Amino acid sequence: MLRFYCDVLGCTVQRRQDAIGLVQLRAGRSLIDLVPVDGQLGRAGGAPPGRQGRNLDHFCLRVEPFDETAIRHQLSAHGAEAGPTERRYGAEGEGPSIYLTDPEGNVVELKGPPDDRAADHPVPVC
Repeated sequence: MLRFYCDVLGCTVQRRQDAIGLVQLRAGRSLIDLVPVDGQLGRAGGAPPGRQGRNLDHFCLRVEPFDETAIRHQLSAHGAEAGPTERRYGAEGEGPSIYLTDPEGNVVELKGPPDDRAADHPVPVC
């Protein structure tokens, strides 16, 4: 998981707390917490999802600039398979998006900035 998020997606390790089973990865202005289910924090969260169940649908990382060719080259260089680039709606409007899965089967969306049409109709921020 660390190799995927750091080498493939370009995150960096912000902080480790091995005693409780927590690795925090920096993804731009956000953090992604990796918590093994068999560590102290993981066990506190209850049973892991089953073979047919997931603990989330997907999460999204904003990529800017969104250079599809460079993104696909990076993913391919590390053997990561990605779905097609599509226009999808997100927190800031319509824009380019690529879905892929991490080594644990979690779906990750790489989302570019909103396109010109979405910029004309801004989404209010709460």
